[in-house]
Amino acid sequence: MPDKTYPVSFEIAGSAAMFTRPDTGSAPVSYPAPTKSALKSMFECVALSKDAYFEPQKVEICAPVVFRKYSTNYGGPLRKSGTRNFQIFATILENVCYKVHGIIMAYQTSYDGENQRHKLQEVFLRRLKSGRFYSTAFLGLKEFTPTYFGPLRENTAADPSVNLVIPSMLTTMYDRPTEGRLSPVFLQNIEVHEGVMFYA
Repeated sequence: MPDKTYPVSFEIAGSAAMFTRPDTGSAPVSYPAPTKSALKSMFECVALSKDAYFEPQKVEICAPVVFRKYSTNYGGPLRKSGTRNFQIFATILENVCYKVHGIIMAYQTSYDGENQRHKLQEVFLRRLKSGRFYSTAFLGLKEFTPTYFGPLRENTAADPSVNLVIPSMLTTMYDRPTEGRLSPVFLQNIEVHEGVMFYA
């Protein structure tokens, strides 16, 4: 008998988003679509578990991909010693909307009678529907909060005009979804076809 799956979907939209390409240095440029780690972070703003985790499988891009310039003042710990703050210039996405689909995975089968995958799925869907979050969701950067974050809406759909190939995309930074060690993984030649991208 095949193992039961525990699917989860959600929708998120906002006026700005930033999914940084690591090869773009001090003037960062966003990928045209969200990374797996960014989607996982969005999920974890609603529910978090050490025994189970969200594995993104597909994203529907429901708005045209539009880039724009963005600048902000930085006064954090990485600034040069003796300086008060400096400006960071970036290329971000504007007016984004995504439908995210994935499944709940677990590190091991539960032997105490408690199904960790079902538990995390149930907690996430209940909290998403009621709008009760663990922390504020964001679209890549903390200041880019969503205008909508909740269950899938009927009036949005993948944009068929979005067709492109991402030559290389950072999909995860760690060797396991929770409490992992640094181990970056890239996927090559990811295709976005009629607004749909799979994280294969």
